Amino acid sequence: MSADTRSQRVRGVLRLAQPPTGRFIPGLVWGVLSAGAAVSLLAVSGWLIVSASIVDSLVPLSVAVVGVRFFAVTRAVTRYLERLSGHDAALRQLASTRADMVRRLTPLSPAGLGSTDRGQVLTALVDDVENLQNLPLRVVQPLGVAALVAVGAVGFMAFVSPAAALTLAICLLLAAAAAIGLGWLFGSKAESLVSARRAELSAALVDYFGSLDVLLAYGVEGQARARIAAADAALRRVVDRASLAQAVAAGAVSAVAGAASVWALAAAAPGLSDGTIDGPWLAVAVLVPMVVFEIFGAVPIAAASWRSVRSSAERIVDVLPERVPDELRPDAGEDVAFDGTPEVRLRGVRANWPGGAAALRGVDLDLGSGERVLVAGPSGAGKSSLAAALVGFLRVEGEYRIGGHDATGLSGPALRRVIGLCEQSPQLFDEDVRQNLLFARDTATDDELLAVLDRVGLGAWVRERGGLDARVGDRGALVSGGQAQRISLARALLRGFPILVLDEPTAGVDPDASDALLRDLLQAAGDQSVLLISHVAPPAGTVDRVVRLDGGRTV
Repeated sequence: MSADTRSQRVRGVLRLAQPPTGRFIPGLVWGVLSAGAAVSLLAVSGWLIVSASIVDSLVPLSVAVVGVRFFAVTRAVTRYLERLSGHDAALRQLASTRADMVRRLTPLSPAGLGSTDRGQVLTALVDDVENLQNLPLRVVQPLGVAALVAVGAVGFMAFVSPAAALTLAICLLLAAAAAIGLGWLFGSKAESLVSARRAELSAALVDYFGSLDVLLAYGVEGQARARIAAADAALRRVVDRASLAQAVAAGAVSAVAGAASVWALAAAAPGLSDGTIDGPWLAVAVLVPMVVFEIFGAVPIAAASWRSVRSSAERIVDVLPERVPDELRPDAGEDVAFDGTPEVRLRGVRANWPGGAAALRGVDLDLGSGERVLVAGPSGAGKSSLAAALVGFLRVEGEYRIGGHDATGLSGPALRRVIGLCEQSPQLFDEDVRQNLLFARDTATDDELLAVLDRVGLGAWVRERGGLDARVGDRGALVSGGQAQRISLARALLRGFPILVLDEPTAGVDPDASDALLRDLLQAAGDQSVLLISHVAPPAGTVDRVVRLDGGRTV
């Protein structure tokens, strides 16, 4: 990937993270009003205190008293509205961004990510995508507020004291240069490494907990723990360096803020002798820079956040391939809805895995409505490749039709709405049974969940364990292989796929229990068509036909 192409893709990710203008503007407006109220509050308060010390009557001060109360209340209310509007826009966009990342990754499953580490993908989809919300919240909005308030404060100071306004403008420019320059000088490298070190720690943890039994069996668990400790130490070092850089930049801004007030006093004080400024307005000229720089203090944080956000965007780009490999099927296509259970027809279907490895060399297959067909063959015959081609993970050549429609022209989501895949190793989440089923249809009631569990032969088991609140453990660690397959089928039944592809459902299941599992799975499917991919022969009478594969061809 060229540098220009990578830069364009990074900008694309950043544009995706920024909320639409109509949703972003309210937060910016409330932020400017809140910051403006803070500046006005200090200016009016300073004018009021000094004026009260040199006049005898409070009547002229009544307006200022009301102004103090007004700006105090306005500051609190608009600050709340700023947080509410800004976070609402950022979180809505975050959900959209994460969904877009998942949609981009879907066509690449299961083989399009190549050698990409699972920890890197996890970090990109969780930590890096979540960090993108800081673009509107900690970069664009604070910088926009600081810039508008700074311009407004300089303009206001020009009416009070042109000399003080000039000093304020110069100090604001110096502070901006210091915040950006010092932060980049001391922290740019460390901040760019934070996401990378976090990914390394995540990868180490995923490998450790995902393979703990193997590590213990081979006596290398200590080495895996040492890898985690080293990754954690490396992450802490770069975080410390990044924090130090941010502290240096913030300290420089604070120093300039103090100098701004002193310089404003020196510039405006001579006006007392020639009558161009009086005591109360001199106090305003000295106090306004203080509160302006309090708001301007967000600039170092914004600069650091920008470097962190851009680094996250670069990591996301590195995880997502520049283009879908030619061997994989893109998700674009026609969105078609099917009525009933359509027939499937394959003629001379060929497909390859990314890199050119042959998957299917010529497959002919018919699956009628409500039919049960067994696809058998030795290991490496292409059975799982056939499943990947049917659900749209592999690009196919040849004739592939569903219900009279050319399946190669259908969109990925449309294809996967009609054909559901129960994989060899079902993905179960570290939640209870209820949440693992609601993943398929979140509107299902408990009665519907129990009914579908009864269909797959798990009703009694779930009730014995205390009901739908029973935990399944991380990746189904608390259930057997057969129970995991039954839960996976229950999800598919809840989803209502007209056609089911069961890929080696007895893998990891006790041979004595495989017949019962296959019988229950096929019976639970009801009127749905089932393509059973298995090297284990099902019980007699449970399938209508057998199709054999060998070397990627039907024989």
